[in-house]
Amino acid sequence: MHVCLIFQEVDDFTIRRFLRARELDIEKASTLFLKYLSWRRSFIPNGFISPSEIPNELAQNKLFMQGADKQNRPVVVVFGARHRPYKGSSEELKRFVVYTLERICARMPAGKEKFVSIADLEGWGYSNSDIRGYLAALSILQDCYPERLGKLFIVHVPYVFMTAWKVVYPFIDRKTKNKIIFVENKRLKSTLLDDIDESQLPDVYGGKLSLVPIQDV
Repeated sequence: MHVCLIFQEVDDFTIRRFLRARELDIEKASTLFLKYLSWRRSFIPNGFISPSEIPNELAQNKLFMQGADKQNRPVVVVFGARHRPYKGSSEELKRFVVYTLERICARMPAGKEKFVSIADLEGWGYSNSDIRGYLAALSILQDCYPERLGKLFIVHVPYVFMTAWKVVYPFIDRKTKNKIIFVENKRLKSTLLDDIDESQLPDVYGGKLSLVPIQDV
């Protein structure tokens, strides 16, 4: 396909995100961008992921979206202990990650490109550990949706989680690492309130908004 036709498929904001992801290195950004276009055509041939393609993932009821932070970025909450890896789940999990990212991006306020996430690990144990799934999700986020994550709060972290974290951490790029904050339990609400007004904070963290499943947003 002619390069001009390729670039007509995306807006300037998308191209800028890929450039920022590679620190304005045009060659590296172009390589990543062309890889993304190829991936998108093969992985999302219809342009979207249907809920019927991810029934097992949606049934786990683990990802929610409600409210916005003080920069008007959408707030997304994921409950790690609700994730249950199962045989053959890798491809469906990838589709679920794309489904959620597409819904989040489609609901960005005008002029906003990033979202804020709270990863809640309360009750997380070895039965929830899914290194392959975590790495697949990380790859999709970093390579196909660069510069979409604004900040990630990891809360209610059990000690056993650090075993999985040590495996995943080397695969996280520097820019993403700088957006990750581990929050102490005793400072949970106050830390979140630094970025999210109480009126926009999920009620499970002492705020005033009820969480809404991603498929219902």
